[in-house]
Amino acid sequence: MARESSDNMGDGRKLSGLDRLLVQADRALRTLSPGAPTHTRPSPARGEDEADLSEAERRHAAGLMRVNHSGEVCAQALYQGQALTAQLAEVRGEMEEAADEEIDHLAWCEQRLRELDSRPSLLNPLWYGLSFGLGAAAGKIGDRVSLGFVAATEERVCDHLQSHLQRLPAQDRRSRAVVEQMLVDEEAHQHAALAAGGTEFPRPLKGLMTLVSKVMTSASYRL
Repeated sequence: MARESSDNMGDGRKLSGLDRLLVQADRALRTLSPGAPTHTRPSPARGEDEADLSEAERRHAAGLMRVNHSGEVCAQALYQGQALTAQLAEVRGEMEEAADEEIDHLAWCEQRLRELDSRPSLLNPLWYGLSFGLGAAAGKIGDRVSLGFVAATEERVCDHLQSHLQRLPAQDRRSRAVVEQMLVDEEAHQHAALAAGGTEFPRPLKGLMTLVSKVMTSASYRL
């Protein structure tokens, strides 16, 4: 992944710590404000017809897509926290680019929630704050740990997405198309983080991350 780091302003001046904090605050507001995220790629659901879902199926599909949306809120916060404390400008740029790529997912999930007459999770501000803190702490420890945390997190996300493909109503092709493309992208992010030098986390730590993610997904499904 290659991009110009946000350490520099458009006129070549270097961003201060306060400047970077303001950038992160702006990103947080845009992540958490309904309708603010805009995608650069069209939704994978665009070519699929809307299914005739029962009320129970619609609520279930909406709950799963709400979980996916919350997961993308967490991804935005995680990457932004890591970018804020990354030790190398190159790693900071990679984190910011990954966050930009995840905005597509955020917008797709929000669009699908509207189509299902539903809304994002009320707990998203909490998830954002917790994920930002974890990301910043990982970045402080070191870039290899930070990248390893990305890889381990994306592995958990992929597990959830694969589960959702099994649980979504078979006829809900619009939701399924979004989840299928998200799975492809998240797997790519996982492999890229390891290839960039990320540390492979031990199985017990991954197990703890799985338990924490289950709490988030269960709460977001309902709220």
